[in-house]
Amino acid sequence: MLRTPPQLFDDFEAGLLTREQLHAAMAFHARTVIEEVIEAHENPLAAWWESVLARKTASRLAARHGEKRIRQIFAALADVPDFLPAQWLWNALHPDVPLFCFLRLRREPVFRLTRVENEAGIVTVTVEYGAADKRDITREVFTLAHKRLGGLEVTERRAI
Repeated sequence: MLRTPPQLFDDFEAGLLTREQLHAAMAFHARTVIEEVIEAHENPLAAWWESVLARKTASRLAARHGEKRIRQIFAALADVPDFLPAQWLWNALHPDVPLFCFLRLRREPVFRLTRVENEAGIVTVTVEYGAADKRDITREVFTLAHKRLGGLEVTERRAI
């Protein structure tokens, strides 16, 4: 499983990675971003449509639950081990990155929040990710609780 940049830096600071290994792993992340930019340039209509859908979805999520809460959910999901979308969610708390950038509604691998519920401080999130085909998509429910010093953390994960 690909480690996110914050996880890579934690590993480096703990002495688990050499500087060269850190650079190679970060170069892989950079290449991934560059490939997506090239793909968007080669198919601007599909990229534009994906952007429109993601903006609308992000706007709806922020209106219903608050942008801060959605960012906290994304950040908590980014810390889940073996969670494929973590590679796109790791900087969700950064306010300069628009919320819609974290959603992948049609472009594979997809990532969408299908349900967010908040009852008595416990947040339950239903997530779809992976293949664009509805039959092959992975659906999971995450239960998140508030951390003592702020933010959310995943306390339970189950497939549906």
